[in-house]
Amino acid sequence: MNPNKFLLAAAVALALPAVSALAQDKPDEKKAPEYVFTTVKENPISSIKNQYRSGTCWSYSGIGFLESEIMRIKGYKDVDLSEMFIVRNSYHDRAVKYVRLDGDLRFGPGSSCEDVLTVIKEYGIVPDSAYSGMNYGTELPEQSELDAVLAAYVKAVASNPNRTLTTAWLDGFDGILDAYLGKVPQEFEVDGVKYTPESYRDYLGINPDDYVSITSYTHHPYYSQFVVEVGDNWRWDTSYNVPLDEMMEIIYSAIENGYTIAWGADVSEKGFTRDGIGVVKEAPKKAAGSDQERWVGKSEEKPEENVSEAAEPEITAEMRQDGYDRKTTTDDHGMQIFGLAKDQNGNDFFMVKNSWGVTGKYDGIWYISDNFVKYKTMNFLVHKDALPKDIKKKLGIK
Repeated sequence: MNPNKFLLAAAVALALPAVSALAQDKPDEKKAPEYVFTTVKENPISSIKNQYRSGTCWSYSGIGFLESEIMRIKGYKDVDLSEMFIVRNSYHDRAVKYVRLDGDLRFGPGSSCEDVLTVIKEYGIVPDSAYSGMNYGTELPEQSELDAVLAAYVKAVASNPNRTLTTAWLDGFDGILDAYLGKVPQEFEVDGVKYTPESYRDYLGINPDDYVSITSYTHHPYYSQFVVEVGDNWRWDTSYNVPLDEMMEIIYSAIENGYTIAWGADVSEKGFTRDGIGVVKEAPKKAAGSDQERWVGKSEEKPEENVSEAAEPEITAEMRQDGYDRKTTTDDHGMQIFGLAKDQNGNDFFMVKNSWGVTGKYDGIWYISDNFVKYKTMNFLVHKDALPKDIKKKLGIK
Protein backbone atom coordinates (compact mmCIF):
# COMPACT_ATOMS: atom_id res chain seq x y z
CA MET A 1 0.00 0.00 0.00
CA ASN A 2 1.10 3.53 -0.73
CA PRO A 3 2.39 4.98 2.62
CA ASN A 4 0.44 8.17 2.11
CA LYS A 5 -2.79 6.24 1.54
CA PHE A 6 -2.12 4.17 4.67
CA LEU A 7 -1.68 7.30 6.78
CA LEU A 8 -4.89 8.79 5.33
CA ALA A 9 -6.87 5.61 6.06
CA ALA A 10 -5.57 5.55 9.63
CA ALA A 11 -6.52 9.17 10.16
CA VAL A 12 -10.05 8.51 8.89
CA ALA A 13 -10.37 5.46 11.13
CA LEU A 14 -9.30 7.45 14.18
CA ALA A 15 -11.77 10.19 13.36
CA LEU A 16 -14.82 7.97 12.89
CA PRO A 17 -15.46 7.13 16.59
CA ALA A 18 -15.34 10.81 17.45
CA VAL A 19 -17.87 11.67 14.73
CA SER A 20 -20.08 8.80 15.84
CA ALA A 21 -19.88 9.94 19.44
CA LEU A 22 -20.86 13.46 18.45
CA ALA A 23 -23.85 12.11 16.52
CA GLN A 24 -24.95 10.03 19.50
CA ASP A 25 -24.53 12.93 21.93
CA LYS A 26 -26.69 15.26 19.75
CA PRO A 27 -30.20 15.30 21.18
CA ASP A 28 -33.05 14.24 18.90
CA GLU A 29 -34.67 17.17 17.14
CA LYS A 30 -37.96 18.02 18.77
CA LYS A 31 -40.81 17.18 16.45
CA ALA A 32 -43.97 19.24 16.85
CA PRO A 33 -47.06 17.16 17.63
CA GLU A 34 -49.67 16.68 14.96
CA TYR A 35 -53.03 18.32 15.36
CA VAL A 36 -55.92 16.30 16.74
CA PHE A 37 -59.26 17.98 16.08
CA THR A 38 -62.59 17.43 17.79
CA THR A 39 -65.66 18.66 15.94
CA VAL A 40 -67.84 21.02 17.97
CA LYS A 41 -70.39 22.01 15.30
CA GLU A 42 -70.64 20.92 11.67
CA ASN A 43 -73.23 22.24 9.22
CA PRO A 44 -74.10 20.43 5.95
CA ILE A 45 -72.02 21.10 2.84
CA SER A 46 -72.19 19.82 -0.71
CA SER A 47 -69.49 17.65 -2.25
CA ILE A 48 -65.89 18.91 -2.64
CA LYS A 49 -65.18 20.43 -6.06
CA ASN A 50 -61.94 21.27 -7.91
CA GLN A 51 -61.46 24.63 -9.62
CA TYR A 52 -58.01 23.39 -10.78
CA ARG A 53 -56.34 25.87 -13.16
CA SER A 54 -58.95 28.58 -13.01
CA GLY A 55 -59.14 31.73 -10.93
CA THR A 56 -62.77 31.07 -10.06
CA CYS A 57 -62.64 30.32 -6.32
CA TRP A 58 -65.16 33.12 -5.78
CA SER A 59 -67.75 31.20 -7.81
CA TYR A 60 -66.96 27.84 -6.20
CA SER A 61 -67.13 29.24 -2.67
CA GLY A 62 -70.24 31.32 -3.40
CA ILE A 63 -72.03 28.41 -5.05
CA GLY A 64 -70.95 26.02 -2.27
CA PHE A 65 -72.33 28.49 0.26
CA LEU A 66 -75.67 28.72 -1.57
CA GLU A 67 -75.82 24.93 -1.95
CA SER A 68 -75.59 24.70 1.84
CA GLU A 69 -78.30 27.35 2.10
CA ILE A 70 -80.59 25.32 -0.15
CA MET A 71 -79.84 22.20 1.90
CA ARG A 72 -80.69 24.16 5.07
CA ILE A 73 -83.89 25.68 3.67
CA LYS A 74 -85.28 22.75 1.68
CA GLY A 75 -83.75 19.84 3.58
CA TYR A 76 -81.89 18.38 0.60
CA LYS A 77 -78.98 16.02 1.21
CA ASP A 78 -76.88 17.44 -1.61
CA VAL A 79 -77.13 20.06 -4.37
CA ASP A 80 -74.87 20.56 -7.39
CA LEU A 81 -75.21 23.92 -9.11
CA SER A 82 -73.18 25.22 -12.04
CA GLU A 83 -70.20 27.36 -11.07
CA MET A 84 -69.42 28.07 -14.73
CA PHE A 85 -72.90 29.44 -15.40
CA ILE A 86 -71.98 32.14 -12.88
CA VAL A 87 -68.50 32.64 -14.39
CA ARG A 88 -69.86 32.99 -17.93
CA ASN A 89 -72.47 35.62 -17.06
CA SER A 90 -70.03 37.47 -14.85
CA TYR A 91 -67.53 37.68 -17.69
CA HIS A 92 -70.25 39.08 -19.99
CA ASP A 93 -71.16 41.81 -17.48
CA ARG A 94 -67.53 42.66 -16.80
CA ALA A 95 -66.78 43.06 -20.49
CA VAL A 96 -69.59 45.62 -20.81
CA LYS A 97 -68.33 47.59 -17.81
CA TYR A 98 -64.70 47.37 -18.93
CA VAL A 99 -65.50 48.83 -22.33
CA ARG A 100 -67.72 51.53 -20.84
CA LEU A 101 -64.80 52.55 -18.60
CA ASP A 102 -62.36 52.60 -21.56
CA GLY A 103 -60.39 49.74 -20.03
CA ASP A 104 -59.91 51.39 -16.62
CA LEU A 105 -61.07 48.27 -14.76
CA ARG A 106 -59.33 45.04 -13.78
CA PHE A 107 -60.27 42.37 -16.30
CA GLY A 108 -59.57 38.77 -15.35
CA PRO A 109 -61.09 35.63 -13.88
CA GLY A 110 -61.15 36.83 -10.25
CA SER A 111 -64.21 38.32 -8.59
CA SER A 112 -66.09 38.30 -5.28
CA CYS A 113 -68.77 36.08 -3.74
CA GLU A 114 -71.22 38.97 -4.01
CA ASP A 115 -70.88 38.61 -7.77
CA VAL A 116 -72.51 35.18 -7.48
CA LEU A 117 -75.60 36.77 -5.94
CA THR A 118 -75.79 39.45 -8.62
CA VAL A 119 -75.61 36.91 -11.43
CA ILE A 120 -78.29 34.74 -9.82
CA LYS A 121 -80.52 37.77 -9.30
CA GLU A 122 -80.13 38.89 -12.92
CA TYR A 123 -79.86 35.57 -14.78
CA GLY A 124 -81.05 32.79 -12.46
CA ILE A 125 -79.13 29.54 -11.90
CA VAL A 126 -78.88 26.07 -13.45
CA PRO A 127 -77.71 22.68 -12.14
CA ASP A 128 -74.25 21.48 -13.12
CA SER A 129 -75.88 18.65 -15.06
CA ALA A 130 -77.44 21.25 -17.39
CA TYR A 131 -74.33 23.38 -17.84
CA SER A 132 -70.86 22.20 -16.82
CA GLY A 133 -69.00 24.91 -18.73
CA MET A 134 -66.40 22.36 -19.81
CA ASN A 135 -66.43 22.73 -23.58
CA TYR A 136 -62.71 22.95 -24.33
CA GLY A 137 -61.35 19.43 -24.09
CA THR A 138 -60.17 18.93 -20.51
CA GLU A 139 -61.68 17.09 -17.57
CA LEU A 140 -60.96 19.89 -15.09
CA PRO A 141 -61.04 23.66 -15.60
CA GLU A 142 -57.95 24.96 -17.39
CA GLN A 143 -58.87 28.49 -18.32
CA SER A 144 -55.63 30.41 -18.81
CA GLU A 145 -56.09 30.39 -22.59
CA LEU A 146 -59.70 31.55 -22.28
CA ASP A 147 -58.71 34.30 -19.84
CA ALA A 148 -55.97 35.54 -22.15
CA VAL A 149 -58.21 35.52 -25.24
CA LEU A 150 -61.02 37.41 -23.50
CA ALA A 151 -58.63 39.99 -22.02
CA ALA A 152 -57.02 40.65 -25.42
CA TYR A 153 -60.42 40.94 -27.07
CA VAL A 154 -61.87 43.55 -24.70
CA LYS A 155 -58.61 45.49 -24.67
CA ALA A 156 -58.80 45.79 -28.45
CA VAL A 157 -62.46 46.85 -28.31
CA ALA A 158 -61.88 49.39 -25.52
CA SER A 159 -59.17 51.07 -27.58
CA ASN A 160 -62.03 51.99 -29.99
CA PRO A 161 -60.04 51.81 -33.24
CA ASN A 162 -63.06 52.92 -35.32
CA ARG A 163 -63.71 55.84 -32.94
CA THR A 164 -67.25 54.46 -32.76
CA LEU A 165 -68.04 51.05 -31.31
CA THR A 166 -69.67 48.57 -33.64
CA THR A 167 -72.86 46.73 -32.75
CA ALA A 168 -71.03 43.41 -33.15
CA TRP A 169 -68.36 43.45 -30.45
CA LEU A 170 -70.47 42.04 -27.59
CA ASP A 171 -71.87 39.24 -29.78
CA GLY A 172 -68.26 38.42 -30.69
CA PHE A 173 -67.30 38.31 -27.01
CA ASP A 174 -70.24 36.04 -26.18
CA GLY A 175 -69.24 33.85 -29.14
CA ILE A 176 -65.86 33.22 -27.50
CA LEU A 177 -67.61 32.29 -24.25
CA ASP A 178 -69.95 29.94 -26.14
CA ALA A 179 -66.99 28.25 -27.84
CA TYR A 180 -65.07 27.65 -24.61
CA LEU A 181 -67.85 27.15 -22.06
CA GLY A 182 -70.84 26.17 -24.21
CA LYS A 183 -74.12 27.92 -24.87
CA VAL A 184 -76.30 28.53 -21.83
CA PRO A 185 -79.53 26.47 -21.89
CA GLN A 186 -82.71 28.51 -21.97
CA GLU A 187 -84.67 25.54 -20.64
CA PHE A 188 -83.72 22.30 -18.92
CA GLU A 189 -85.29 19.45 -17.00
CA VAL A 190 -84.78 18.34 -13.39
CA ASP A 191 -86.65 15.31 -12.02
CA GLY A 192 -89.10 15.44 -14.92
CA VAL A 193 -89.91 19.15 -14.46
CA LYS A 194 -88.91 21.81 -16.97
CA TYR A 195 -87.28 24.99 -15.72
CA THR A 196 -85.69 28.16 -16.98
CA PRO A 197 -82.67 29.53 -15.06
CA GLU A 198 -84.96 32.10 -13.43
CA SER A 199 -87.71 29.64 -12.47
CA TYR A 200 -85.12 27.20 -11.09
CA ARG A 201 -83.69 29.95 -8.89
CA ASP A 202 -87.16 30.66 -7.53
CA TYR A 203 -87.93 26.96 -7.06
CA LEU A 204 -84.76 26.57 -4.97
CA GLY A 205 -85.82 29.47 -2.76
CA ILE A 206 -82.73 31.61 -3.35
CA ASN A 207 -83.39 35.28 -2.62
CA PRO A 208 -80.14 37.20 -3.23
CA ASP A 209 -81.45 40.11 -1.15
CA ASP A 210 -81.36 37.92 1.97
CA TYR A 211 -77.55 37.96 2.08
CA VAL A 212 -75.11 40.56 3.35
CA SER A 213 -71.35 41.07 3.16
CA ILE A 214 -69.48 41.82 6.39
CA THR A 215 -65.98 43.23 6.95
CA SER A 216 -63.98 45.03 9.64
CA TYR A 217 -61.52 47.84 8.90
CA THR A 218 -60.78 51.13 10.63
CA HIS A 219 -60.40 53.40 7.57
CA HIS A 220 -64.19 53.64 7.25
CA PRO A 221 -66.77 54.28 9.99
CA TYR A 222 -68.22 51.30 11.80
CA TYR A 223 -71.89 50.45 11.18
CA SER A 224 -71.72 51.89 7.68
CA GLN A 225 -71.28 50.32 4.24
CA PHE A 226 -68.29 50.79 1.94
CA VAL A 227 -66.78 49.27 -1.18
CA VAL A 228 -63.86 47.04 -0.15
CA GLU A 229 -61.06 48.48 -2.25
CA VAL A 230 -59.63 45.45 -4.03
CA GLY A 231 -59.28 44.95 -7.78
CA ASP A 232 -61.46 41.84 -7.96
CA ASN A 233 -64.42 43.72 -6.49
CA TRP A 234 -65.12 45.03 -9.97
CA ARG A 235 -68.86 45.36 -9.42
CA TRP A 236 -68.08 47.70 -6.49
CA ASP A 237 -70.26 45.72 -4.11
CA THR A 238 -70.51 47.13 -0.60
CA SER A 239 -69.85 45.47 2.74
CA TYR A 240 -71.11 46.34 6.21
CA ASN A 241 -68.24 47.49 8.44
CA VAL A 242 -68.27 46.30 12.08
CA PRO A 243 -65.72 46.23 14.93
CA LEU A 244 -63.43 43.20 14.97
CA ASP A 245 -65.03 41.54 17.99
CA GLU A 246 -68.46 41.84 16.37
CA MET A 247 -67.16 40.44 13.09
CA MET A 248 -66.05 37.34 14.96
CA GLU A 249 -69.30 37.23 16.96
CA ILE A 250 -71.24 37.11 13.69
CA ILE A 251 -69.14 34.20 12.39
CA TYR A 252 -69.46 32.14 15.58
CA SER A 253 -73.17 32.89 15.93
CA ALA A 254 -73.86 31.91 12.32
CA ILE A 255 -72.08 28.56 12.56
CA GLU A 256 -73.60 27.73 15.94
CA ASN A 257 -77.09 28.45 14.59
CA GLY A 258 -76.84 26.28 11.48
CA TYR A 259 -75.63 28.77 8.85
CA THR A 260 -72.45 28.66 6.79
CA ILE A 261 -70.32 31.52 5.45
CA ALA A 262 -68.72 32.36 2.09
CA TRP A 263 -65.29 33.54 3.22
CA GLY A 264 -62.83 35.75 1.35
CA ALA A 265 -59.32 35.72 2.80
CA ASP A 266 -55.56 35.99 2.37
CA VAL A 267 -54.06 32.50 2.14
CA SER A 268 -50.57 33.38 0.86
CA GLU A 269 -49.19 32.76 4.35
CA LYS A 270 -46.66 30.24 5.63
CA GLY A 271 -49.19 29.13 8.21
CA PHE A 272 -51.69 28.18 5.49
CA THR A 273 -50.41 24.78 4.38
CA ARG A 274 -51.35 22.31 1.67
CA ASP A 275 -52.03 19.74 4.41
CA GLY A 276 -55.18 21.50 5.58
CA ILE A 277 -54.00 23.82 8.36
CA GLY A 278 -54.21 27.60 8.67
CA VAL A 279 -52.52 29.43 11.56
CA VAL A 280 -50.90 32.85 11.79
CA LYS A 281 -47.29 32.90 10.56
CA GLU A 282 -45.61 35.22 8.10
CA ALA A 283 -44.44 34.04 4.66
CA PRO A 284 -43.58 35.37 1.20
CA LYS A 285 -46.09 35.19 -1.65
CA LYS A 286 -46.00 32.17 -3.94
CA ALA A 287 -46.85 31.61 -7.58
CA ALA A 288 -47.38 28.41 -9.57
CA GLY A 289 -49.63 26.60 -12.04
CA SER A 290 -52.84 25.45 -10.36
CA ASP A 291 -54.74 27.68 -7.95
CA GLN A 292 -53.52 25.54 -5.04
CA GLU A 293 -49.88 25.71 -6.21
CA ARG A 294 -50.21 29.46 -6.62
CA TRP A 295 -50.79 29.94 -2.91
CA VAL A 296 -49.18 26.99 -1.09
CA GLY A 297 -46.58 25.63 -3.55
CA LYS A 298 -46.13 22.33 -5.31
CA SER A 299 -46.36 19.00 -3.53
CA GLU A 300 -42.75 18.09 -4.38
CA GLU A 301 -41.38 21.22 -2.74
CA LYS A 302 -39.64 20.92 0.62
CA PRO A 303 -42.36 20.64 3.27
CA GLU A 304 -42.82 23.58 5.58
CA GLU A 305 -41.96 23.34 9.24
CA ASN A 306 -44.72 21.96 11.42
CA VAL A 307 -46.83 24.95 12.36
CA SER A 308 -48.44 23.51 15.49
CA GLU A 309 -45.53 24.54 17.74
CA ALA A 310 -45.73 28.27 17.16
CA ALA A 311 -47.84 30.42 19.48
CA GLU A 312 -50.05 32.76 17.52
CA PRO A 313 -50.02 36.48 18.28
CA GLU A 314 -53.08 38.23 19.65
CA ILE A 315 -54.85 39.92 16.73
CA THR A 316 -56.01 43.53 16.92
CA ALA A 317 -57.96 45.85 14.63
CA GLU A 318 -54.74 47.84 14.16
CA MET A 319 -52.92 44.72 12.91
CA ARG A 320 -55.72 44.02 10.43
CA GLN A 321 -55.64 47.56 9.12
CA ASP A 322 -51.86 47.58 8.83
CA GLY A 323 -51.97 44.34 6.82
CA TYR A 324 -54.60 45.78 4.50
CA ASP A 325 -52.81 49.12 4.05
CA ARG A 326 -49.35 47.63 3.48
CA LYS A 327 -50.57 44.79 1.24
CA THR A 328 -49.44 42.01 3.56
CA THR A 329 -53.10 40.98 3.67
CA THR A 330 -54.40 40.53 0.15
CA ASP A 331 -57.56 39.30 -1.54
CA ASP A 332 -56.38 35.79 -2.47
CA HIS A 333 -59.00 33.12 -2.16
CA GLY A 334 -62.64 32.29 -1.49
CA MET A 335 -63.73 29.32 0.64
CA GLN A 336 -66.67 28.25 2.80
CA ILE A 337 -66.67 28.17 6.61
CA PHE A 338 -69.09 25.50 7.78
CA GLY A 339 -68.07 24.25 11.21
CA LEU A 340 -66.25 24.68 14.50
CA ALA A 341 -63.60 22.41 16.06
CA LYS A 342 -61.05 22.38 18.85
CA ASP A 343 -57.49 21.10 18.71
CA GLN A 344 -55.85 18.90 21.33
CA ASN A 345 -55.03 21.99 23.40
CA GLY A 346 -58.55 23.37 23.37
CA ASN A 347 -57.86 26.09 20.79
CA ASP A 348 -60.74 27.14 18.51
CA PHE A 349 -60.56 26.31 14.80
CA PHE A 350 -63.00 26.78 11.95
CA MET A 351 -63.78 23.97 9.52
CA VAL A 352 -63.44 25.27 5.96
CA LYS A 353 -64.45 23.73 2.65
CA ASN A 354 -61.92 24.45 -0.11
CA SER A 355 -62.22 24.08 -3.91
CA TRP A 356 -58.91 22.36 -4.64
CA GLY A 357 -60.38 18.87 -4.90
CA VAL A 358 -60.29 16.00 -2.42
CA THR A 359 -56.75 16.74 -1.34
CA GLY A 360 -54.58 17.29 1.73
CA LYS A 361 -54.71 15.52 5.06
CA TYR A 362 -58.42 16.21 5.54
CA ASP A 363 -59.71 15.45 2.03
CA GLY A 364 -60.41 18.98 0.89
CA ILE A 365 -61.24 20.42 4.32
CA TRP A 366 -59.00 22.97 6.06
CA TYR A 367 -58.82 23.72 9.78
CA ILE A 368 -58.27 27.46 10.23
CA SER A 369 -57.46 28.98 13.61
CA ASP A 370 -59.59 31.66 15.23
CA ASN A 371 -56.63 34.04 15.00
CA PHE A 372 -56.11 33.38 11.28
CA VAL A 373 -59.75 34.16 10.54
CA LYS A 374 -59.57 37.23 12.75
CA TYR A 375 -56.40 38.48 11.03
CA LYS A 376 -56.72 37.47 7.38
CA THR A 377 -60.44 37.80 6.61
CA MET A 378 -61.13 40.34 3.88
CA ASN A 379 -64.91 40.00 3.99
CA PHE A 380 -67.57 37.29 4.09
CA LEU A 381 -71.10 36.60 2.91
CA VAL A 382 -73.81 35.37 5.28
CA HIS A 383 -77.59 35.20 5.55
CA LYS A 384 -78.87 38.35 7.25
CA ASP A 385 -80.87 36.27 9.76
CA ALA A 386 -77.62 34.75 11.02
CA LEU A 387 -76.57 38.11 12.48
CA PRO A 388 -77.12 38.61 16.23
CA LYS A 389 -80.14 40.86 16.74
CA ASP A 390 -78.23 43.72 18.38
CA ILE A 391 -75.67 43.89 15.55
CA LYS A 392 -78.41 43.64 12.95
CA LYS A 393 -80.15 46.60 14.58
CA LYS A 394 -76.94 48.69 14.63
CA LEU A 395 -76.55 48.06 10.89
CA GLY A 396 -80.17 48.92 10.12
CA ILE A 397 -80.82 45.52 8.54
CA LYS A 398 -84.40 44.27 8.65
